[in-house]
Amino acid sequence: MELRTINRTVIRPSGGWPSLAFDEIWAYRELLGMLAWRDVSVRYKQSVAGIGWAVFQPLMTMVIFTIIFGKFAKLPSDGLPYPVFAYCALLPWNYFSQSLTGSSDSIVGSSYLITKVYFPRLILPLGKVTSGLIDFGVAFVILLGMMAWYGIAPTAGILLLPVFMLVAMLTALGVGLWFTALNVKYRDVRFIVPYIAQFWLFASPVAYSTSLVPEKWRWLYGLNPMVGVIEGFRWALLGKAVPDFGMMLASFGAVCLVLVTGLYYFRKMEETFADNV
Repeated sequence: MELRTINRTVIRPSGGWPSLAFDEIWAYRELLGMLAWRDVSVRYKQSVAGIGWAVFQPLMTMVIFTIIFGKFAKLPSDGLPYPVFAYCALLPWNYFSQSLTGSSDSIVGSSYLITKVYFPRLILPLGKVTSGLIDFGVAFVILLGMMAWYGIAPTAGILLLPVFMLVAMLTALGVGLWFTALNVKYRDVRFIVPYIAQFWLFASPVAYSTSLVPEKWRWLYGLNPMVGVIEGFRWALLGKAVPDFGMMLASFGAVCLVLVTGLYYFRKMEETFADNV
């Protein structure tokens, strides 16, 4: 009788402190691109305006903010036309909010994939964060048109704009990793995230200037990562005064903390995803 040996390969998540695993993600880069493009196509499938919705949302929010906060409340806009002041902040904010909402439901929403094939689970929230860049790019063109209309020329700081955009991406990814891992175990998370995003909007300097925050409290206010992102956008694009250094440092430190802890918790819970989704 001939005996045959069957080899089995058991795939387990890596232990210890997690990393982005760039080598593994790079190996699945085509899947990442496909997932990101699928999110965009599904989002605007069978819609009349199509990608135009990427412009409609920040544009209408800008109009409302201009009427309420610019005309009625007369909030300061650092010497800039209020429509441009608000729209410049709404671009990174809408990207963050959209990416956060999508990445928070990325694991549960792709349960049919997780239970059938293996791939780096980190690709799912990363795909949500990546797909939002297309909407951002379309809406950014409108901002350039508004700047030209008001005669605002970007400064040399625009060279650092990709850095601030990267911070927004890492913030959305870090917070999204926490929420998507928690959502696998507690399905209430998907209902909580929109309320958190709404609260976060008014806790960020989108409709108002950070000059309203007392100087001694700005470092504490800067613990909101989006404060550094929004202030960085306004400085790089609109020539606003250089943001408070302590506030910016606090924002970037908060991003690092959120990302590292989010990665750790995500990888810790990763081995239970297939069983719980």
